[in-house]
Amino acid sequence: MKQMKKWLLLNIGMILMLGMAGCGKKQDEVVVYTAVDQVYADEIFEMFEEETGITVKAVYDTESNKTTGLTNRIIAEAEKPVCDVFWNNEFIQTIDLEKKGMLQAYVPAEADTIPEYYKAADGTWTAMGGRARVFLVNTDLLTEQEYPDSIYDFANDKYEGSQLAIAYPMFGTTRTMAAAIYAQLGEAQAREYFQSIADKGVQVVDGNSVTKDMAATGQVAIGFTDTDDAKEAIEDGAPVVMVFPDQDEEGMGTLMTPSTAAIIKGAPDQKNAEAFMDFVLSEKVERKLVDMGFFDVSCRDAVSDSGIKGMNLNLEDIYEYLDIASKDMETIFSRAQ
Repeated sequence: MKQMKKWLLLNIGMILMLGMAGCGKKQDEVVVYTAVDQVYADEIFEMFEEETGITVKAVYDTESNKTTGLTNRIIAEAEKPVCDVFWNNEFIQTIDLEKKGMLQAYVPAEADTIPEYYKAADGTWTAMGGRARVFLVNTDLLTEQEYPDSIYDFANDKYEGSQLAIAYPMFGTTRTMAAAIYAQLGEAQAREYFQSIADKGVQVVDGNSVTKDMAATGQVAIGFTDTDDAKEAIEDGAPVVMVFPDQDEEGMGTLMTPSTAAIIKGAPDQKNAEAFMDFVLSEKVERKLVDMGFFDVSCRDAVSDSGIKGMNLNLEDIYEYLDIASKDMETIFSRAQ
């Protein structure tokens, strides 16, 4: 009997210890869904784990689904959230989640060092950094004196349409760029700008990577693309250079696509979610991502510091023009086929 009692006490003790260990493990985790390229995200996760002792359980996007797959998953899990923090590589899908009521307001520790136009009005998301839209110029086809310097060079008579390529502006970051131009110029001027591109026969192709390849191989003299694609062509040894549009004093600047971070409403681990938000949105991490080449600029820098002038637009204003710009792009470029 005494042995049985001892055996029961030992087993109860083991169960309690295992239960406590399980609880401790849960308290030391944060679930992050991220569309940031894994090669960059993993290094930031390791830094966070070393600094806080909190383990990151990361869920990455796939190349085929990109950000949309993660946002659809977050929406599907709304009744019982799994994700604590959504760390996105852009802002449109994050604002979509905000509009659907999927995000929870939180002001990160260093929020006062981030420009107001990089923050949600209701505090549900915060942005940082920026990746630029650029011209990728083939140096075998154009001399430095012939380089473009403005987005208007895609619409005026400076080049033949056959010399230029851009991705369909109904998709991806080119769609976001179209919305930004609408926010900058207004509907009438923006519509006229894109109609001019279509009318002059600019080559409109299936994605930024195709644009990059066409410029790199000399099929066109100039491709309008993102810096990640442009850098890939340069690293591959193609005869190309990046040119940032509209950088003079009177220029509008180029579109900068920031990363965004947000806590999911009903996040299972609010405390660790807040700790990750404080960390990933810190100046230290943003500058690390600049050094790694993920960002072109820090949102905390003035133009003179970064050397790149970005559009001075509120991200929510760009989002508000997305639908009307997309409808116009569909009309203009389907008609141009």
